[in-house]
Amino acid sequence: MAIVAVSIAPIGASTSVGPYVAAALRVARAQTRISVELGAMFTTLEGELGEIFALIQDMQEAVFEAGAERVSTVVKIDERRDRAASASEKVRAVEALLEE
Repeated sequence: MAIVAVSIAPIGASTSVGPYVAAALRVARAQTRISVELGAMFTTLEGELGEIFALIQDMQEAVFEAGAERVSTVVKIDERRDRAASASEKVRAVEALLEE
């Protein structure tokens, strides 16, 4: 199981990239095997790493189809193999430390 932060944005577009982000997010939300959480700077994906890579490629293609001529994609991967972990579990762990 992997947790992946991805940011896909057109280069050379206007200052608002919202329509391009929406195009990528539509693709991500259309599938059912990977958890998708939209954030202000990154979208968090949770699932099997190979499936996530394929989804990122589809999301990037959606940005091109929305009119971008050049796209920049940033990916950050957290993959654990010793036990299952989720993004919400990671947040809860830090919140618990703040309560100490």
